[in-house]
Amino acid sequence: MEKDKILFQRIPAPLLLWYRQNKRDLPWRNNPTPYEVWVSEIMLQQTRVEAVKEYYLRFIQTLPTVADLARCEEEKLLKLWEGLGYYSRVRNMQKASREIMLRYDGEFPQSKAELLTLPGIGSYTAGAISSIAFGNPTPAVDGNVFRVLSRLAQNGSVISDPKYRKYLETELSAVYPKEKKACSEFTQSLFELGALVCKPQNPDCVNCPLRELCEANKHGTQALFPVLPEKKSKRKEEVFVFLIETDEGFCIRRREKGVLKGMNEFPSHVRVDGETPESVLNEWGVYEFTQKASDKYKHIFTHIYWDITCIWVQTESAPFDTFTLREIEESISLPTAFKQCIKTIRR
Repeated sequence: MEKDKILFQRIPAPLLLWYRQNKRDLPWRNNPTPYEVWVSEIMLQQTRVEAVKEYYLRFIQTLPTVADLARCEEEKLLKLWEGLGYYSRVRNMQKASREIMLRYDGEFPQSKAELLTLPGIGSYTAGAISSIAFGNPTPAVDGNVFRVLSRLAQNGSVISDPKYRKYLETELSAVYPKEKKACSEFTQSLFELGALVCKPQNPDCVNCPLRELCEANKHGTQALFPVLPEKKSKRKEEVFVFLIETDEGFCIRRREKGVLKGMNEFPSHVRVDGETPESVLNEWGVYEFTQKASDKYKHIFTHIYWDITCIWVQTESAPFDTFTLREIEESISLPTAFKQCIKTIRR
């Protein structure tokens, strides 16, 4: 729409001025190499900035280059990622790093089109790397950017609509600054405005550099934008998680299916009608055991709600591989859904 084109053309100047005066000091901004931009952007998906800082610094210190990531042992890699969740992200990062080593001699491709051919890199991440690291006019439209631009133009499109994302990418790319450093800053300024000022709740419109341009601010309709997709109800599952202890340690196995497939776990089982902890243990060949303790807690995934009963039992023979508690805490990566059972042992 012509009105939006004119509106978007007026964004860069005031937003860049604001960003240069108000941007946060974040570790991945100190030296925006393609690798560091990539690591930070993947970590920031589904995770708050404050929570990411420590993980980012540890990851970069341990694996400072794409070559280091490509040859890292999987268990070490998953342990570095432990606590961030969505483990497919880091697995795809390693797949992509190996392709970068193979196809590009360890050098990141600069174009968005080439970046999109790598595992785990979608339109947003490709745009962020190309723009922030290389200074190309390639928008990266995330939740913050959707919010800022939807309010700015009072656009009622649902943000999950691919056509709306494409529209915003097209309109934004036309107004990017010419200078490479300014291109990089412009992408980051949109993120920063959404994170610090144009927040989901209680936006700080008084201190917004775009307040005079913003249609939602003019009409008091900030709460109506952006338009979110309808939430799907979460499926509820009752889950037994077993701390099976022998003289050698506690059982750990790899999940073969379902959510967290391929991850380590204290052996677990999604309960169906009539099943008891004892019947599940019997299926695994554990017939004689002593129950030491049990605990209940909940864990929420994107589309699944787990009602967990953690059961600590002691037995003579282990149905799965065993590790000492120290080995588990220091060397074995465990998703948060299972790691919480360690508190049962500690108590």
